[in-house]
Amino acid sequence: MAGGCARSGDAAAYALGALEPAEVEEFRAHMETCAACREDVGAFQGVTQGLPSASPQHPVPKGLRRRVLKEVRATPQEGSPGPARRPVLIPRRALAALGAAAVLAVSVVVGVAIGSSGSSGSTRVIQADVIGAPGSAELRIAGGRGELIVRHLPAPAPGRIYEVWLERGQSRPSPTNTLFSVTIGGAGDVGVVGSLNGVSELLVTSEPAGGSRIPTRPPLIVARLT
Repeated sequence: MAGGCARSGDAAAYALGALEPAEVEEFRAHMETCAACREDVGAFQGVTQGLPSASPQHPVPKGLRRRVLKEVRATPQEGSPGPARRPVLIPRRALAALGAAAVLAVSVVVGVAIGSSGSSGSTRVIQADVIGAPGSAELRIAGGRGELIVRHLPAPAPGRIYEVWLERGQSRPSPTNTLFSVTIGGAGDVGVVGSLNGVSELLVTSEPAGGSRIPTRPPLIVARLT
C-alpha cells in the first residue's frame, strides 16, 4: 500500500462505507490531490471482493464500526519482536488488508443478524442492462437494500474503478460510496450502500480510482426499479 500520507488509515473505512457523510466528502476532496490514498482505496477493492456477499448489506451500529476501526487504526505497522526471536516486519499493505477484512467481516455478521430479525424475506430481482460491453448484471432487493451481481464483465481500465449511483425521479444521479471491481473471470457481488426506497434507477459508471462526486462516463449498467 502506498505510504507517506497521514490520511491513509481512512482508506479502508472509505472503501467499506464506514465513514460519516461529511467525512466521505472530505476524504473524496483529499483524494483529488493524493495519489497515495487513491491507490490505497483501489487496493482495498480487491480485499472486499475476496469476501462473500451472502446477503444485501444492512446498516451497522455506528458505535460498533467506530470501535472496530479504532482497533484497526491502532494496529502497529510492524510486528513486535518475540522473546529470543528476530523482529518480523509485516508490510503495511498486508496489515491494512487484514484490518479491512476484519471490519467487513464484522459488518457482514451484524448485517446478517439485522436482516434476519427485520427482513420480510421477500426478494425482488431486476435484470439490468449492460451497455456497450459483454456481461450480465442483476439487482436483488430485499428490505429496501440492494445487492448488485455482475458476471463476465470486463475489468475497469488501469487507474479506474466501477462506481454505483442512485437516481430518484428527475434528480441527478447521486453517489453511493459503493466502489467495486471484478474477478479475473468478470464476476462481482457487491452490497449497495444506502436505501433503495424511492430510487428509480441504479447506474454503474467507470470512474477514477477513489470514485467521483459526479459521473464522468456514460452508464455501463442501468437497473430500472420503476
